[in-house]
This record gives sequence, structure tokens and C-alpha cells, in this order.
Amino acid sequence: MSDWILWVILAGCVVFAVSSWWGVRRLKARHIRSAVAADPHKPDPGYQKVAVVLNPVKNKSAETRAAITEACDLAGWDAPTFYETTPEDPGYGQSRQALQSGADVVLACGGDGTVRAVAESLTHQRVAMGLIPLGTGNLLARNIELDVYDIADCIQVALFGHQRYIDTATMGIQNSITGEASRHTFLVIAGMGLDAEVVGDTKEDLKKSVGWLAYTEAGVRHLPGRRKRVSITMDDELEQSRKIRSVLFANCGLIPGGIDFIPQAMLDDGMLDIVVMSPRSAVGWLAMYAKVLFKHKRNLPVMNFYRSRKVTIRSQEPMATQIDGDAMGAATKVTVQVEPGSLLVRVPKAVA
Repeated sequence: MSDWILWVILAGCVVFAVSSWWGVRRLKARHIRSAVAADPHKPDPGYQKVAVVLNPVKNKSAETRAAITEACDLAGWDAPTFYETTPEDPGYGQSRQALQSGADVVLACGGDGTVRAVAESLTHQRVAMGLIPLGTGNLLARNIELDVYDIADCIQVALFGHQRYIDTATMGIQNSITGEASRHTFLVIAGMGLDAEVVGDTKEDLKKSVGWLAYTEAGVRHLPGRRKRVSITMDDELEQSRKIRSVLFANCGLIPGGIDFIPQAMLDDGMLDIVVMSPRSAVGWLAMYAKVLFKHKRNLPVMNFYRSRKVTIRSQEPMATQIDGDAMGAATKVTVQVEPGSLLVRVPKAVA
């Protein structure tokens, strides 16, 4: 890699880190409204049967296991049942076992992949999900205002906190070239195009050393590229044809670094917030970044916002996809639909 590319990457990391720090300060200065429906409520007091879906390879997994066991013991409850994830099953089978055992609350201990797997099994159930964030992004935990750096506090919230219903969303992925098809639940943001390329090409060793800043390096490498033509259909509206670099489908809008990428996205409004990005050059990317960072209300021709309950994207050539920061392969068609009020989640406190 040439020296000038290294300098560009370094400069990008510095700018992103400084702006993210400033974003965190702004978020601390004001409350971010993440819900519009019913306020959180306390669960019924008394005994709870606790199940834990744990990713054992995550840092602090052993300490987390011991802390959860101790908290249940101090509450006078039976010892929690632990179900460890595996490379073959990131949590789907384990959370189904937890439901079959009669658990009152299922704790998802791991990264965003573990949280998604547990949520998919608990969707449309009346069993609460608690979050113990042990990953890099911890996207949903950030959006329900958990302190992702205080595991002890997250355990208290997961066991004894308030709870409320939030929306989930599903993404159907089809690849007409390979014939492959799949369907997945997501909680925060899914995407098609550049964002998914960046997710899929981020270096794992760099993620372990610098966390979410590793996405910046991959982002700089993927910025040069061409737009691709797609057709977009939202709800019952007419199909529109666009040339794009990326499309995002948001259930909520707070991402790592304290950046409120889509401020209008609410966790329980029964709607998806869709962002279509079509910059042609670095100037367009910079304009978009400035709009997000400074929350500028002026519309940009290269960045369009929509709200819909269902959206379908079709492309002649396969495009990369991602859900909640996990690469999901290439697709020529994606169908994304919101599932209103489908998941019960433990949260820190009532919304002011």
C-alpha cells in the first residue's frame, strides 16, 4: 500500500474519532428520544427463571457468567441456565431451548450477532430479552441507552430493569444468479451496497485492536466506485429507478461513535426509515458526512430520506447486503418489512 493511501486512512481515522467524540458530548447534553409509543413498565415483581445465551469467546464472558450467577443468587432466585453459542449456531437453537425451559427472561450475552439470534427466537413472544453487550458495535444496546462500558449495570437492567415492546424488521434476500435465498430478523440497521461492502471487508484483527474505528479503514478503501442502477418500491407506491451507492433500512438510528445517523428513526413507531445515498464523488460523501454530523436539515440531492412499512429493492447485478453489522452475502433483490411492537426488551428507565 502506498504512503499516500496510508496518510489518507490515518487522516480519516483522526477526523472520524474527533467528530465522534464531539458527537458523544452532544448526546450527553440532551436526551435522545428513541420511542414514541407506551412508556416502559416494571415487570411483575418476584421470582424469575433466568436463561442466558452466552458467546463464550467474547472478552469478559467468564466474568459476566459469574456476575449473572451472583446477581440471581442475591435475589434469592435459582441459578441461571447458560446456553453457549457455537460457530455453527450463534444463538438460534439455544434461545429456543431457553423458551422451551419456561424462562421468564433470556439474556443475550455477546455481540450484535448473538443479540439478533436471540431476538429472532423471542419475536412475538411475551418473554423479555435482556442485553449484556460484549461485542464491538453493540448497536441495539446503544439505542436503548445502556451503558455498554458498564457490564455490571447492564446485568442489573437485564434482571431488574423496566421493559417495553420495540419493533423488529425482517430482510428477505434473493440472488437470482446463484438461486440462493434467505430471510433474517434485524433490530437496528440493514443495508445494501457500499455499507455492506465495508462491513464485509473490515479486517477482524483491526476490529480487535481499535474496535469500531476499523470500519473507517475499509470505508476509505471502498469509497472509489461506481453507482449501480436499482428499482425501489415502497409500500403501495409506484416503482422508481435510481443509481445508488448504498441503501440503508433503519429501525433506529444511533451508531457507534455517538453519531445519531437517522435522528427521526424511532424504535417503536411501526415504520422503517430508508436512506438512499447516490454520491458521484468525494465531494458528495463529504457533504453527506457533514449533514449527518451537524444534523443539518437541508436536503441533499445525493442523500434522500423516506419512511415506509415495506420496501423492495431490485438490481440487475448482485450487490452486497448486511444486517446489524454482519455481512449476509450478495443479492439481486431484497425485501424489508417492519414488525411493529414484536419484541419485549429490558431497558434502563422510563422515557422522560
